[in-house]
Amino acid sequence: MDNNSDTRVMGIDPGSRSCGYGIVDGAGNRLSYVTSGTITPAPGNSASERLNDIYVGILRVIDDYSPSVVSVEEMFFAKNARSAIKLGQSRGIAILAAAQRGIPVSEYAPTRVKLALTGRGRAGKEEIQKMLSYMLGVSEFQSTDESDALAIAICHLSLSKYGLPDGTVGSAGSRRRKKRFTVNDLSA
Repeated sequence: MDNNSDTRVMGIDPGSRSCGYGIVDGAGNRLSYVTSGTITPAPGNSASERLNDIYVGILRVIDDYSPSVVSVEEMFFAKNARSAIKLGQSRGIAILAAAQRGIPVSEYAPTRVKLALTGRGRAGKEEIQKMLSYMLGVSEFQSTDESDALAIAICHLSLSKYGLPDGTVGSAGSRRRKKRFTVNDLSA
């Protein structure tokens, strides 16, 4: 990403019961909040109906706000196989929706998102929300799904600013050369 160009990123925190989304504009070191929220299918719907509701909701947000890239949280290892499968289905729906609109997709591990936002890969939800409030001027979030989606979008902007998809600086094999991103890297 050219540091002088504008990029609109849609972050998606997938889930089968609630799917968070957040859209942020980035230009150089400046961030601007665009919108965020959750797509919440009716609880009585079947699994296929919930996935369809999420798919249609994501398409609607994409059509309304025209992001240039979509970033999605990567799968993490779950103890419960059934939950992992449902999360995988929701991730697939999010990736499919972006692909249907011809939008590139980037994926980031949860620890990478936390590291890019706070400088700590093990930051808690409250710490993430405080950093987002500081960076974007948003005082409240409807849910952690919404704030996580915004964090994923900002992670993409932060890491793509350095031209490295995984956010490492230097050779991929050297742990000493990894850079921890801070708020100073993200805002002017």
